[in-house]
Amino acid sequence: MAVKNILFNFAAYQFFTMTNHLIIMAGGIGSRFWPYSRNNRPKQFLDFFGTGRSLLQMTIDRFLPFIPMENILVVTNEAYRGLVLEQVPQLSSSQILCEPCRRNTAPCIAYATARIAADLAKTNRYADDATIVVAAADHLITDLTAFVKTLTAGLNYAASHSDILTLGMKPTRPETGYGYIQLRSQQLPLGINGEGIYPVVQFREKPDLTTARQYIASGDYLWNSGMFIFSLPTIINAFKQYLPDVWQQFEEGKDYIGTADEQRYINEHFPLCSNISIDYGIMEKARNVMVMPADFGWSDVGTWGSLYDLSEKDTQGNVTIHAQAAYYNSHNNIVTLENGKLAVVEGLDDYIIVENEGVLLICRKSSEQQIRDFVGAAKEEFR
Repeated sequence: MAVKNILFNFAAYQFFTMTNHLIIMAGGIGSRFWPYSRNNRPKQFLDFFGTGRSLLQMTIDRFLPFIPMENILVVTNEAYRGLVLEQVPQLSSSQILCEPCRRNTAPCIAYATARIAADLAKTNRYADDATIVVAAADHLITDLTAFVKTLTAGLNYAASHSDILTLGMKPTRPETGYGYIQLRSQQLPLGINGEGIYPVVQFREKPDLTTARQYIASGDYLWNSGMFIFSLPTIINAFKQYLPDVWQQFEEGKDYIGTADEQRYINEHFPLCSNISIDYGIMEKARNVMVMPADFGWSDVGTWGSLYDLSEKDTQGNVTIHAQAAYYNSHNNIVTLENGKLAVVEGLDDYIIVENEGVLLICRKSSEQQIRDFVGAAKEEFR
């Protein structure tokens, strides 16, 4: 018993002497939620569930029990700097990193990583003292207690291992809208929350329905949440090894990052980065990628269909958000209107009905992957 207490106390000491940091990726435009999500106010800044909190605000709320506000960086587009400050006034302007253009997740994470290293250097802290969580601004978590417990355990693991840890969500259905992570069945000795840490065999792209069913039946696949945990030296080494051209842009700017000249340097050099995701650029190449199975009510609120699945339904399976609706011989629809307007819906099944800022979308749920195409066509024809 005494040995167990010593080990536990050492782990707790190690965790609390580390500096935990959070990188929130909040630069997307949420085109699949058009017309509710628009370029001037994309989905991460919207309150989808009537809670009075946007997806970005909810993301920050859930991390504050174990990551201090001053250690949070939000990476977004310059056009959204004001929205971030409006919704999270506790952040300083310097905690909002503005990309001059979209270059996918790898340059986004590299930029924030370089800033964390620069900030630590200014306060005479060592890179070895920092652990980092990367998360998207537009995901939903319903079991906050399990979330805090899992993420705390993951940070402890990252603090003492030179591995990249990803969180894999236990699948509840054969989902075709998520990527998957295949794990090795042999569990490592370290157990966390009754689960293990597993080596990743490979990342799988979004499958068709037949393949998704095979994944679920095998028991060796998890949903790819896009959440990562690692120490600062681990991710820097990974960038140097697998994406040296990306890291070079920030290494060359180390005298500017964290200073008043940072934005000028980023505006000039960020566009030179490859347009590549962290999955393609590092995760699928590195051999030190581990996955921790997790179950805390995660959902990537990526489409109207996923929002429908998460929302409360009436007796006919209809969902009404920010509006009033009367349904007649209509089932399994989702309706949201601007300023709480009234919709009368007759004879429709499995439809998306959304009105916002002078645009009305009526679309089958089964066709929602085409919404991006609809947006492009509407811009071209109607400006």
